[in-house]
Amino acid sequence: MGEKIVLKAVELYKSYRLGKVTVPALRGASLEITAGEFVAIIGPSGSGKTTLLNILGLLDTPDSGELYIDGRSVIGLDDDELSEMRLWKIGFVFQHYNLIPILTALENVEVPMILAGVPPKKRIERAKRLLELVGIPHMAEHKPTEMSGGQQQRVAIARALANEPSIILADEPTGNLDTKSSEEIVSLMKTLNREKGTTFVVVTHDLDVARKADRILRIRDGKLYEVENL
Repeated sequence: MGEKIVLKAVELYKSYRLGKVTVPALRGASLEITAGEFVAIIGPSGSGKTTLLNILGLLDTPDSGELYIDGRSVIGLDDDELSEMRLWKIGFVFQHYNLIPILTALENVEVPMILAGVPPKKRIERAKRLLELVGIPHMAEHKPTEMSGGQQQRVAIARALANEPSIILADEPTGNLDTKSSEEIVSLMKTLNREKGTTFVVVTHDLDVARKADRILRIRDGKLYEVENL
C-alpha cells in the first residue's frame, strides 16, 4: 500500500471563449498529491494557475479530463454533491482573504460550520480553538477592517480549517502581504501541515514561498511539470 492520494487530476483541458476567440487555459494538466504533502504550483500570470485551482476546488468544471478527491471521481456530480464535497473535503484561502466585513473574526470562522449544521455551542468552541491555533485568539471580536492583512489571512486560514478538510487550496495567499507577514503566513501553513497533517496546495508567483514546499509544480502551456530546483 502506497501513500494515500488525496487529489488526482488526469489530462484536464479547459478553454474559455473571449468574443469569437477560444483561449486554452489547460491543455492536458495532470497531477497526483498525496496526504500530508505541501505542494506549490508556480507559473507566470495567465498560465492557468487559478483556472487549475478553481477546477481542483470544484468551483469550475473542466471541458474534459478526470478529477478524483479522496479517491472519488467528482466529474459528473450534481451541484448538491459538489457543494457537499467542497464543504467537507476542501478549505480555501484566497489572496484577498474574502472575509465577510460585517462579521467578527470568530463569526467568520464559524461560517463553514453553520453551513455544515454544527450546533452553536460546538461551533463557537471550535472557532475559538482555531483562532488560538493560528495565533490570534485576542482578535476574536474584531471585524476585518480592524485587522492587518496578516491577521485577516490568519482568520481566513482558521476558516479554511473549520470543517477539518483533507485539502487546503491557497491562491496567492501571500500576494497582498508585506515580506514579514508573508513569511509568518507561510510558516503558519507549514506548521499546520506538519502538525495536523493537512495537505496544502499553494498557487504562488512568489518563488520564496514556493521554495518552502515539499514539491514544486510549474504550469506552462497549460500542462504541469515537476520542478527539481529553483
